[in-house]
Formats: sequence, C-alpha cells, structure tokens
Amino acid sequence: MSDVQTPETPYQPGILEGVPRVARYVLFTLADNEQPAHAIKEALARVSPLVDGRDVVIGIAPALVRALGGDVPGLHEFPADLSAHVKVPSTPGQLWCWVRGDDLGDLLHDTRRLQKALAPAFTLRHVVDAFRHRHDDSTGFGRDLTGFEDGTENPHGDEALAAAFVHGQGEGFDGSSFVAVQQWVHDLDAFDAMPQDAQNHCIGRRLSDNEELDDAPESAHVKRTAQESFTPEAFVLRRSMPWLASTQAGLMFVAFGCSFDAFEAQMRRMAGLDDGIVDGVFRLSRPVTGAYFWCPPMRDGKLDLRRLGFA
Repeated sequence: MSDVQTPETPYQPGILEGVPRVARYVLFTLADNEQPAHAIKEALARVSPLVDGRDVVIGIAPALVRALGGDVPGLHEFPADLSAHVKVPSTPGQLWCWVRGDDLGDLLHDTRRLQKALAPAFTLRHVVDAFRHRHDDSTGFGRDLTGFEDGTENPHGDEALAAAFVHGQGEGFDGSSFVAVQQWVHDLDAFDAMPQDAQNHCIGRRLSDNEELDDAPESAHVKRTAQESFTPEAFVLRRSMPWLASTQAGLMFVAFGCSFDAFEAQMRRMAGLDDGIVDGVFRLSRPVTGAYFWCPPMRDGKLDLRRLGFA
C-alpha cells in the first residue's frame, strides 16, 4: 500500500500509515466559548502550516465546525445514550491533534509549537502520551498492555481506503475522515488475577498465539466486534496505542471511518444495547472519554479547510 497522496485520495497520510513508535494525543479547547469566528479562523490559519497530515494529524469537533458556520454532513457529537448496561462517557472536545514520531522529546516541542500557534484563541486541555508495545515488524502489529495483539482485523489496501475515508462527495470533503477517540483505563490487577482461560475468553483469542477460539462465549470481544457480522458490514481503521501516566495505563482507542456508522454499530453491541450482552473487555477496562472529530483532507500538501469557509 502506498502512502503517496494523489488528487483522488487527498487524505492526511498519517491516518493510513501504521502507528508510530511514540505519539501524543493532544486536545485543545476554546479559551472563551464566545470566541468570535474570525479569531478561530486566524488560529487555524496559523496552525495549518504545522499540520502535514503525517507527523501531525488534526481533527475538528462538531462544535468548532458550527462556530465557523461550516458544513460537514454526518458530523455530530459522540452519542450520550450508550450507558444503559455499562458506562460509556461522552466527553466532547473541540480540536484534536495526533502528534506522531520516534522521540517523545521531539513530540513535546511539536506540541509546544501547536500550542503557541493556536493561542490565544485555544488553550491546551489534555495530553496523553502513547507508545508502541512489543511491536512485531513481521506482522506490523503491536500489543495491548494485556499482551493481546491489537488491530488484527484491520482492513488493508483498498479496503482500508474505503473504510477510513470519504469518497465521491465532492471537493473539500473527499479524502476526509471521521475519527472516534476514547481513552480506556485498564485494570491490570484484575486481568492478572484472571485464569488464562478467562483472559482468553474475554477477548476470544488465545494470548499465546492470537488464534481465535471456536468456543469463545458470545460476550467475547472478537464476537462483539466482528466487522463482517453487521448489516451493513462495520469496518473501521483502528490506530490505537497503549498509554501510561504514573501508575495508570490503558489504551487510546482510535478508529477512523468514512462515517461514524461502523463505529457506532460496534460500540452499541459492545455496550449490550443490541441484545443485553456486554463485551467481555469491560471486565478488564473502562472508557473514561469519548469524542468525535472530523479530519479534513489535504490539497497540494496543505490542509483543505474549504468546508470550514476557508478559501
């Protein structure tokens, strides 16, 4: 799969590339909710040259699109009605950056440059530092902190392009992507206390060799989220990474799609809203954030913000 952009696929290329060695998930918020649209546009114009779509991927929240009078069909806030059986919080943001690289010190300086460019209209609200864990170059996959392989069912090639990016909707929209972002906190003590069979049945795969279990229960994560089992099929492009902060740790779950439909179908089933069966993953982890963003396309190597009223 090539990561070279063409006029037909003007996406932010970091979305299609594999996860980097280290990353920062950076959330900005408006310094003042009454911020005039011209101040927001000026801040985005200043930060735009720093966003190449590869080392820095940017996502814009529904509230910010509305504040600018923009038009992004299908963009809405993270659902607030998923918590009937388990807590799935909705924590809307405004501007999200996925800062990617090989050295955490470099990412610190990248974050500072973004912060300065966005000030004074935006302030930095939250940063999560993430990393690859036990990455296997032969498969291209890393591990969750539980030791299970992460991203096994990701689509590839043309299927990844179809799943992750908008197509056939016109200039300024094609090549864009909708991203769901959740921070999950693991209970690693509870996981460690589980017998090996219980761990395997939570996920639906054997930890030792990643093989899917024929006798996995209906609550197993792989059965809850089997992308081909939905109607229509619910494929997303996952770009999740482990994170840690002091003694807390977990997974930054990140899923890119041509819409939010596939993610919402999976999340509703995981939360037990379809049939009352809650995903086994909730036995060992819980989401503490949930937000949606729109990742604009690229044009001539720059962010294409025409949907937000930019020339």
